[in-house]
Amino acid sequence: MNYEKILSEIAAEIEPLRTVGKQADYIPALAKVNPDRFGMCLATVGGDVYEWGDVTERFSIQSVTKVFSLSMALSYMGEELWRRVGKEPSGSAFNSLIQLELDRGIPRNPFINAGAIVVADVLMSVLDNPEADYLAFVREICGDDTVDYDREVASSEREKGYVNAAIANMLKYYGNLENDIEEVLRFYFLQCSVEMDCRQLAHAFLPFADRDRAFLFGDVRLTYSQVKRVNAIMQTCGFYNDAGEYSYLVGLPDKSGVGGGIGAVYPGRYAVATWCPRLNSKGNSVMGMKALELLTTYTHESIF
Repeated sequence: MNYEKILSEIAAEIEPLRTVGKQADYIPALAKVNPDRFGMCLATVGGDVYEWGDVTERFSIQSVTKVFSLSMALSYMGEELWRRVGKEPSGSAFNSLIQLELDRGIPRNPFINAGAIVVADVLMSVLDNPEADYLAFVREICGDDTVDYDREVASSEREKGYVNAAIANMLKYYGNLENDIEEVLRFYFLQCSVEMDCRQLAHAFLPFADRDRAFLFGDVRLTYSQVKRVNAIMQTCGFYNDAGEYSYLVGLPDKSGVGGGIGAVYPGRYAVATWCPRLNSKGNSVMGMKALELLTTYTHESIF
């Protein structure tokens, strides 16, 4: 497969979308990001890397980080994790309070904000030093020790994080938050503030695509079956209430973030990351979604 040529063709075809959508300006630090960036990196399980555009410019991965936190929690808790968070698509916005109240404090899945806050709480209870241990895992999975938190972004999110604070309080009310609310929110916002570039993000997703190597990073170990289930949740829940549209158009397990990044995998073949800060009305990158749709269209490679 000539991925280099395909990425070049994709970049040319999506160019008219470069000014469509806008960055997540409700987070002050993200409002300052240049919205006219686009990068795409595809890394194969065989070690080949294909790139286009702004692949070395770092960005806040935001909710893409939830794949890594879920992996850690599943490694430590196993099936017990699902007593506190579900595995179902939400069908609602990623920060819905109404749905959480209707479900009496059990989030629909670990990728909506309520679910990710519960997962952050789980990690705070099992890790000796949550902030350092989480970052060490993220650095190891992408193979780059320079990856770090962007504390300005984390602080900016907490400053305007009224809805997430309400979610955390509701979780506490229903007995689904064990640690101090403010400490859990601080850790959650730090996770979302992790900065990567497309190259690093593609390599971070590669272990979810590689069926020949064990998922083993420090103390974080997942069985093949658990990796398969993480991918399944990415497929059904990775784009929130846009997940059905994404599955219809693309057909790869993925996770998006309001920083404009998307990480996706084609199991057994490759991981791919895209980044463009301009989002659609549901918080997903316009150019990133179209680029991945074209990738599976041109290559005929999807899970379907």
